[in-house]
Amino acid sequence: MAIARPTNATGLVVLSEEPLNAESPIAELRGGIATPNPGFYVRNHYPQPGLDRRSYRLRIGGLVRRSLRLSMRDLVNLPVHAEEVTLECAGNGRSTLEPPVEGEQWGLGAVSSAEWAGVPLKALLSKAGIEAHAKEVVFRGADGDDQARFERSLGLEDALGSGAFLAYAMNGELLPEEHGAPVRLVVPGWYGVASVKWLTEIEVIDHAFLGHFQSERYVYEWDRDGDLVREPVRDQRVRALVTHPSQGESVSSGRLAIGGLAWSGVSPVAKVEVSVDHGLWLPVEQIGDQVGLAWRWWESVAVIGPGTVSLRARATDESGRVQPERAEWNRLGYGNNSIQEVIVTAV
Repeated sequence: MAIARPTNATGLVVLSEEPLNAESPIAELRGGIATPNPGFYVRNHYPQPGLDRRSYRLRIGGLVRRSLRLSMRDLVNLPVHAEEVTLECAGNGRSTLEPPVEGEQWGLGAVSSAEWAGVPLKALLSKAGIEAHAKEVVFRGADGDDQARFERSLGLEDALGSGAFLAYAMNGELLPEEHGAPVRLVVPGWYGVASVKWLTEIEVIDHAFLGHFQSERYVYEWDRDGDLVREPVRDQRVRALVTHPSQGESVSSGRLAIGGLAWSGVSPVAKVEVSVDHGLWLPVEQIGDQVGLAWRWWESVAVIGPGTVSLRARATDESGRVQPERAEWNRLGYGNNSIQEVIVTAV
């Protein structure tokens, strides 16, 4: 279970100290698009490597015509791309699955949003020149242990067409160490595992990459009629999150303001609906303009009487995906976008 304690300036809810894994308190996510850097959730698989920006070098090699070795100066001198991107851990909501599964027992706060700035991956691959028989692009972080490093791949089509970029800034500041400094990959719309931190090497290859975090972890596994079905974790599933009022909060009866966030990694959210005490689903207003696939604020007002009240929200994206009452259970506990229920007491 999460250790609900403030961590100095962050206030994050810490699940493990080393490696550090901590989620954002849901109530702190309310309003706006950007999550302040100290309050942005942290997901690590290994201890932070502590890279030095001055000596940092990014190597790009493999099936390229020109191998590259780029310093921070080289990267920041290239044309800048900035984008609001929502990152979500694939295990967000794992603690609510029944029956329980192993792994970090995330509540619903393993999601945050920021404005990232850096260099488009497509531009760097174009600079290196990709060989005709290339199939995948592998991204290696500096974090690891004696057996392995953290590494993931994208198919060549996704590497070139997903809008992925190498970020060295976050919300107008240099990328913090816990978020992958000096440079990390950011893949908009994908679960956070694809956005490799502490990036030091990019290798273009001609075969399917089968690393530990590609083939043994971050895959959905379902038992269907006695057959094991496996599918890679990829796009963020559609979800609405109630950020206020909070679970267990005491509120005044009468008019109650309800608000939250909604997002999908496949397409923009088309609508958000709220249900009070398991009644009809009623549409709510989305606030502001849609920025890429970043989350969007929504709000509503309900009239409630005294007593215990149930509040639920669900999202539907423009591709027609609807948030389910209960997500399909899978062995590793990924992609749980079940409808959240918040219970408050009206007095």
